Amino acid sequence: MISDFFFQIAGLKELPRSGWKIKVGLNDTESVAEHSYMMSVMAMVLSDLKSLDSEKVIKMSLLHDWAESKIGDFMPDEIGYDKKSELENYAMIEILESLPQSLQSDYQNIWNEFLVRETQEARLVHELDKLELALQAKIYEKDVDPEKVKPFIISAVEQVNDPDLKKILVDILK
Repeated sequence: MISDFFFQIAGLKELPRSGWKIKVGLNDTESVAEHSYMMSVMAMVLSDLKSLDSEKVIKMSLLHDWAESKIGDFMPDEIGYDKKSELENYAMIEILESLPQSLQSDYQNIWNEFLVRETQEARLVHELDKLELALQAKIYEKDVDPEKVKPFIISAVEQVNDPDLKKILVDILK
């Protein structure tokens, strides 16, 4: 049962981030797992610096894309926010069912907290998702026309509101 879970999530290592392939035209893009890893590094460091619940923030950053192991990596404008949310919720329920009961509730609560965005931890993880996006855009910018990554950078600039993260974003964009 738990091995099924591990195989399911391991699929994220082979799932390319679709926006880089479709909108930028890159063939060799980061995987969803690589994105989640970098987000988790950022989550650990920044939640510690902000004296937040680092364990929860790290867990949230790790599980925020688990549903994509079942449904794929849809871009926000590809299927609509409501449909994407519905698919992700069903997928997350299925994924969590392959874990021991003792973990299901904890992870479901963290997932729900992430979705609702009412805590500092959840808001941080959502903004880290955009901060990591900007970091990756700057990494790819040297290999493609900078105009192709510009929409990703604009998205990050518009959605990163935390003053500490804004400072880091400015440094990334230099």
